[in-house]
Amino acid sequence: MVVCGDDGLAHRLTAELRDVYRERVTLVVPARPAGRTGPGLLARVPSARPRRPGSAERRTAGEVRWVEAVEPTEEVLTAAGVAGASALALVYEDDETNLRAALVARRLNPRLRLVIRLYNRKLGQHLEELLDQAAIVADPGIDLRELDSSTTVLSDADTAAPALAATAVAGTGKVVQADGLLLRAVERTPPGRGEVADPGLCTLALLSATTADPAGAEGAEDSGERGPQLLPDDRAVAAATGRGVVALEAVSYAGRQQSGTRLAAAALPMGSLFSRRLRRVLFGLGAAVGALALAGWVMTGEHPLHAAYMTLLDIFAINDPAVEESVGRQLLQILAGLVGMLILPVLVAAALEGLGAFRTAAVLRRPPRTLSGHVVLLGLGKVGTRVLARLRELEIPVVCVESDPDARGLALARGLGVPVVLGDVTEEGVLETARIHRAETLLALTSSDTTNLEAALYARSLKADLRAVLRLYDDDFATAVYRTLRAAHPEALTRSRSVTHLAAPAFAGAMMGRQILGAIPVERRVLLFAAIEVRGHPQLEGRTIAESFRPGAWRVLALDTAAPEDRRPDLASTPDTRTPGQNPGLVWNLHPGYVLRPEDRVVLAATRRGLAELLGRPQDTAGPAPAVPGGTPPRGDA
Repeated sequence: MVVCGDDGLAHRLTAELRDVYRERVTLVVPARPAGRTGPGLLARVPSARPRRPGSAERRTAGEVRWVEAVEPTEEVLTAAGVAGASALALVYEDDETNLRAALVARRLNPRLRLVIRLYNRKLGQHLEELLDQAAIVADPGIDLRELDSSTTVLSDADTAAPALAATAVAGTGKVVQADGLLLRAVERTPPGRGEVADPGLCTLALLSATTADPAGAEGAEDSGERGPQLLPDDRAVAAATGRGVVALEAVSYAGRQQSGTRLAAAALPMGSLFSRRLRRVLFGLGAAVGALALAGWVMTGEHPLHAAYMTLLDIFAINDPAVEESVGRQLLQILAGLVGMLILPVLVAAALEGLGAFRTAAVLRRPPRTLSGHVVLLGLGKVGTRVLARLRELEIPVVCVESDPDARGLALARGLGVPVVLGDVTEEGVLETARIHRAETLLALTSSDTTNLEAALYARSLKADLRAVLRLYDDDFATAVYRTLRAAHPEALTRSRSVTHLAAPAFAGAMMGRQILGAIPVERRVLLFAAIEVRGHPQLEGRTIAESFRPGAWRVLALDTAAPEDRRPDLASTPDTRTPGQNPGLVWNLHPGYVLRPEDRVVLAATRRGLAELLGRPQDTAGPAPAVPGGTPPRGDA
């Protein structure tokens, strides 16, 4: 396997391939800074740290070597062994770099399995077709069926967004998409005495439940809590009294995308035209004008309307001087002139501020005053943009906070009518403008760990029971933050999420040659959902649904009933030709006695090690680490 990248995803992916799938990996990364010393780049791979003697994870890992290069040119890819590799992952942050390298790699090795990281999804669809056609032209002997997984385009933001969005709101669970359906993993509390729990489609996991936090160790990778039990059988579920479960549900995806546009037609509140300070000044000047008109009416004895009219003339300096009038009338005229001098600049400021408010309202909405129970989303980069789309698909109210006025997610927020606060989240008053004191959840998804932590701490000072979901890359830092926040605020829920941690399993699974539909985190472990052809897998072929189930490893969830020639390689996408309400080709709640045929394709849930075993990858002599149901998950499988 060859991995090319310039950020943390490359290192995570390398560790995944080495420790879980037992693969030999070549890592191509930019050169180290001048003067850097130490063991080299391998030390930055997350699971390359030495393990404690006697640990269950202590076994011979796959070989890892690295090549340092600025760009993945043809010479660099040749030196990395692409011509003889089975798979290549291009995970640079720049889409153009990945595109150019993919074209070169396809020419060097037509049978190479390509996994490309692209943020542009439309470009990714066209690129898959182009590279597969290029492989056929370069090697006419390639079987077309092999090309179902020859080129796979993934986005780390798309892979992690469902889990991040689901974590933000209690009850929505974790979601992945499969053939037009939204699969939702819902965390449920243990049933009471005499109650029967609803298993949904199936039970995915038994949680390490605690009294204050139903998700137990979900906040950190190595929290010391009892870990979850993934893919338990019916006997284990029945015996696990008092533990929460993660159940899988299938809900219709049609019609949710249009719900987010309802807010766009909302009328602009007139109160948002002027700032609070300007409204107070206008109110004070209006009161002064009224007081002058009242005084003129009392002193002159004229009609109130005439007195008010004369006062306005004096204010705007278009009345005759009261030379022959009484002293009181002269004083009132002087005071009215002074008030008029104060009113003129205020009116100019009001006009400019109102014009600016109208221009801003055409671009971004401000949070309504009465908004409550919403999610405050920090950061509208590529990850925040995808999470915003997921939240609106789930009809969850959102207020975004972004410091960059040119952020890529502002266009989506404008189209969906989502309120946005432009400002630095670390500055005082920004979170208050986002109505954080009435929010349900804080989603801190900026690229800076310290910014996310600072925002969470400040938000907790405003609302102690606020649910906080932080995007943190460093695992040790995430563990320390989780434990500290949980100890300081035991009544609130805290979650730490890493985009690369959530995305690496999907990229690794795609490199193994199978379509990965998505990943669902269960506490700090991960379940993968994959679409697999039954042919060639003795653990599935010729077996019944019940016989193919391997507790703790994999479980068949659905059967693709479409004819082999009509099947789409990617069940996670929803084509534009699908009509609303059309039934997808997947059949759920399969009969336990159904015998899987070689031509069948199934959707299954699997652990990472279970998927590696199912794919038939060679294992070392020490064998895989023994599974410990309910034990603490090892760091490499978190």
